[in-house]
Amino acid sequence: MTRRLTWTLLALTSVLLVLAVVPLAVLMTARDRVAFRDDQRAATRVIAAAAEEHLSDRKPATGMREELDAAARAGDCAAVYDASARLVASTPCAAAQGEEAQELVRDVLAGHEPEPPEDEGRLLAAEPAGEVRQPAGAVVLARSAAPLDARIAAIWGWSAAIGAAGLAASVLLSVRLARWVSGPLSALDATARKLGEGALAERADVGGGPPEVRRLAATFNTMAARTEALVHGHRAVIADVSHQLRTPLAALRLRLDVLGTGAEGDTAAELDAAQEEIARLSRLVDGLLAVARAEQATPRPTMVRVEEVVAERVAAWSPVAQERGVRLSASEGPALTASLGSGHLEQILDNLIANALDAVPDEGNVAVGHQVVGGSAQVWVRDDGPGMTDEAKAVAFRRFGNPAARGTGLGLAIVHRLVTANGGGARLEDTPGGGLTVVMQLPLWAGQH
Repeated sequence: MTRRLTWTLLALTSVLLVLAVVPLAVLMTARDRVAFRDDQRAATRVIAAAAEEHLSDRKPATGMREELDAAARAGDCAAVYDASARLVASTPCAAAQGEEAQELVRDVLAGHEPEPPEDEGRLLAAEPAGEVRQPAGAVVLARSAAPLDARIAAIWGWSAAIGAAGLAASVLLSVRLARWVSGPLSALDATARKLGEGALAERADVGGGPPEVRRLAATFNTMAARTEALVHGHRAVIADVSHQLRTPLAALRLRLDVLGTGAEGDTAAELDAAQEEIARLSRLVDGLLAVARAEQATPRPTMVRVEEVVAERVAAWSPVAQERGVRLSASEGPALTASLGSGHLEQILDNLIANALDAVPDEGNVAVGHQVVGGSAQVWVRDDGPGMTDEAKAVAFRRFGNPAARGTGLGLAIVHRLVTANGGGARLEDTPGGGLTVVMQLPLWAGQH
C-alpha cells in the first residue's frame, strides 16, 4: 500500500510540475527571443537613421561611421547599402554575411518586410534607410545568437533544477505521508490476522496515523475485546455443561450396574436397554463437545505430510476393521504437503474412517487415498456401504442432519467444520458400484505449488 500511495502521489506531483514548469520555461524562452530580436532591430534602426542622413541628405558619413564602429565594438556585423544595393560602408566582419544578406537587401529595397533568417549561429536583421516604400538604402545587421542560446539554456536548466528539487521534495513528502497512512493500516492488518489465527489478546495500536485510522483501530479493539469475551464465555459454558452432564451420567451408569448385578429376566433386559441409552447419551455429549471445539477452532497453519498421516491412521484403525470383518486400505498416491492446523487431518480421518466402518457390512471395503487436483491436495475416504440418498447428502454436514445415522450424527459436521476452518472444502459423492465417498480439497503448503 505504501508503494501504491507513493507512486500515485509522485505521478500527480510530476504532472503538476510539468504543467507548471514547462509552460513557464516556454514563455520565458519566447520572451527572451522577442527581447533579443527587438534589441537587434533597434540597433539596426539607429544605423539606418544615420545612413539615411548620408544617403538622402548628403551629409557627411561621419555619423554613420560612428554607429558602425559602435556596432563593431558590440560584436555586431553591420553593412550599409544604397538604393542600388551597392555596399556603401560596413564593419570589418560584414563580408561574412553572405548571399542571405543580399536577399534581405533586395527585399527591403523592394518595400517588403522580410523575416530575418539565422545564418551559422548569427541572427540577421534588415531595416530600410528612409521611407519603407522608397528607401534610400538598407542596413543589414548580423548578431551572434550565442548570448540568446546561453540565456535559453539557463532558463531550461533552472527550470529542470526547480522541477528536480520539487520532485525530490515530493518523494520525501510522499513516502512520509504514505507511511503515515499505510503503516498503521499494515499493523492493523497484522493484528487482525493474528486475531483470526486465535490470538484473542491481540490489540491494535491507536496512537498513529490519521484520525480515521485511529478511530478504526479503536473500533477494532472494541470488537476484539467483545469477541474474546464471547469466545471465553462460550468455552467456559461448554466446559461447565460437559462437566455437569458427564458426572451425573457416570453416576447413573454406576447405579444401573449395581442394580443389574442381581437382576434377572425382564428386569435385566430393561437395565441392559437403559445402559445402552446411557452409553448413547454419553457419546452424544462427547460429540456435542467435539463439535463445539471444532467450531471454535482457529488453526495456525502447519506443514502436514498427507501420505504419512493417511498411512498412520489406516494402520491405527486396521485392528478395528479386522475385528469387524472389513478390509481397510490406503491407496497409493504422491508425496503431498498440506497446510492444516496441527492434528486436524488426524481428527478428520478418524471421524470419516469410524463412520465408514460403521456403515459397511461384513466383508466390505474402505479405502483412503490422496492426490493433487487443481492446485490443492485432495483426500478421500471411499466405502462400498449402503451410501446416502440425495436428500441425506444435502444435509449431511449439518449437526444431526442425517436422522438415519447410526451414531450421533455429528461426525460429518465435525469434519466439515475442520476442513473449512483450514480454507478447504468437502463434498459427498456416490462410490461407483454403490457406497459413499467423502472428498476433501485441502490447501497445499506454500512450497508445494
